[in-house]
Amino acid sequence: MSLSTGSFPHSFKQSVVTPLLKKPSLDKENSSNYRPISNLSFLSKLVERIVKTRLDHHLASNSLYNPFQSAYTRYHSTETTLLAVHDSLIQAIAHQQVTCLCLLDLSAAFDTIDHNILIHRLSSWFGITDVALSWFESYLADRHFIVSASDHKSSTFSLSCGVPQGSVLGPILFIMYTTPFSSLLSSTGINHHLYADDTQLFISFSPSSYPTNIIQLQSVIAQVSTWMSANLLILNPSKTEFLVIGNPQQLAKLNNPQLTLDCNTTVVPVHKARNLGVIFDNHLSLNSQITALSQSCFYHIRDLRRIRDSLDFKTASTIATALVHSKLDYCNSLYYNLPAYEIQRLQYIQNSLARAVCRKSKFLHISPTLKALHWLKIPERIEYKVASLTYNALQFRQPSYISDLLTVQSSSYSTRSSSLVILKRPTVVRAAISKRSFYHSAPVLWNSLPPCLRQPAENSSNILGVSRPYFLAHLKTFLFSKSFPP
Repeated sequence: MSLSTGSFPHSFKQSVVTPLLKKPSLDKENSSNYRPISNLSFLSKLVERIVKTRLDHHLASNSLYNPFQSAYTRYHSTETTLLAVHDSLIQAIAHQQVTCLCLLDLSAAFDTIDHNILIHRLSSWFGITDVALSWFESYLADRHFIVSASDHKSSTFSLSCGVPQGSVLGPILFIMYTTPFSSLLSSTGINHHLYADDTQLFISFSPSSYPTNIIQLQSVIAQVSTWMSANLLILNPSKTEFLVIGNPQQLAKLNNPQLTLDCNTTVVPVHKARNLGVIFDNHLSLNSQITALSQSCFYHIRDLRRIRDSLDFKTASTIATALVHSKLDYCNSLYYNLPAYEIQRLQYIQNSLARAVCRKSKFLHISPTLKALHWLKIPERIEYKVASLTYNALQFRQPSYISDLLTVQSSSYSTRSSSLVILKRPTVVRAAISKRSFYHSAPVLWNSLPPCLRQPAENSSNILGVSRPYFLAHLKTFLFSKSFPP
């Protein structure tokens, strides 16, 4: 009834906000240490889910999704975003260039969205009209909330801006609101990737042309700031981070690099910065990332050891997967072809985890324990991720910025291998660093897989003739035999 009349029920528009302390160690008297958690009606989310399904179909069928916005979009993730950025940085280093990477920070981006601007954008940019547009107008209007803490409740407050926190539609409405922002960035010629309100701008160049390119980057950031102000979004210069990435020889040619933002705010390059959960350093070595990962994982392993005697094997294995393996596997496609000593640091984490789960002595050989747990070793876990990403890209289940990195090799000759899907290997420039890129590693790894995994499809729009469950199952079997040869 709500969808046909273009009206959202008033009773669904109230939310209950519960403030939660961000960390137990923080001062409870300081309101800034609390994170507001908004709870909405379950029925309202069901209605929103129906609308979102229709909205997703409308955006997909009319190619209205922003290709460089990876949040809340099918087949997109933080890993695909970082993989694309990482590949660009690797290619720049291989060509003796340096890259200025700017990580922009928005203050309370979801809470400052102007409803009138959003409604106009839904109509003008996305072609939403008539009853559908009226429904969104009703959905955003006259929203209110109360604050609940312990047994106390506040009076009712109105919400005149922002998308509803905790809603189903809030995230997709935000990326629709910021779609013109990506168009602005594309017109400037600056490379960029977005993940919700996390914005990455980067430009690669030879060290000799640094002054010209840094002026261009500053000009783009000034345009960004102007656009943000016009759309009632707030760019936070104090939290903007700036990295200059390259090999040591090229970085040494730069003289006191810095970035000047609005209000004469000067940003000095940092040596490392956290980017969507992964620490990038100015040499792209990922050493700092692995160090931080080791500290976090060993913290959980120590906790697991303390309580291991109280747990059965299945529970201990589940905890290990949830708290440690999830961290080891997060964006591990970026670790492909890292130096052996860095991979060994990760393997040491997994070895310690296996010993904690199985209560084995550190003096015993670890391979039988890992094999009994049916865990792939770290190098094979990385290969598993890269191969699965490659499969998805070939089946058009990856963003275009990932699929475009791969080229299927065509042959005019009939050979035994011509019946298989083979990827073209790119020309290698400075092999040591280039081999770390997905652009290079994916074809090499893919072409080494068993023929049964690379069979072409017959009479199908898909490239491959094997299903995803079949591919992943046989891929793991292949890599398992590689981890633990007979």
